[in-house]
Amino acid sequence: MISFRGKVRKGQQRGKKLGFPTANIPLDLKIPEGIYISLVQLDDVEHPALTFIGSAETFGETTYQSETYLLNFDSDIYDQTMSITLLQKIRESEKFTSEEALIMKMEEDKAKAKKYFKDNPLE
Repeated sequence: MISFRGKVRKGQQRGKKLGFPTANIPLDLKIPEGIYISLVQLDDVEHPALTFIGSAETFGETTYQSETYLLNFDSDIYDQTMSITLLQKIRESEKFTSEEALIMKMEEDKAKAKKYFKDNPLE
């Protein structure tokens, strides 16, 4: 398993607009690009999550980054430090032709993550 930590910074706010607000953390290590089921530790509490590693090619970006969507979570965590552990890669990163196609795929990813955590509940 790969783990990293960092301070949450404000991004482009696209995830929020798409219905998937993300916590963005700069990456210093090279992690294989893709979508991962992940576990976030924030203020000594664990949260199930999905993490994107790569560049947002759908939006023409080339910056290598991490963006994490915390399931069942809705709080402002900017400037807080969090730890992310990548548990399982569920797919490769891809470029989508529309925001709608991206949202559909993100909904599939979310369903996979929910199933994973149902089968592997947090203690």
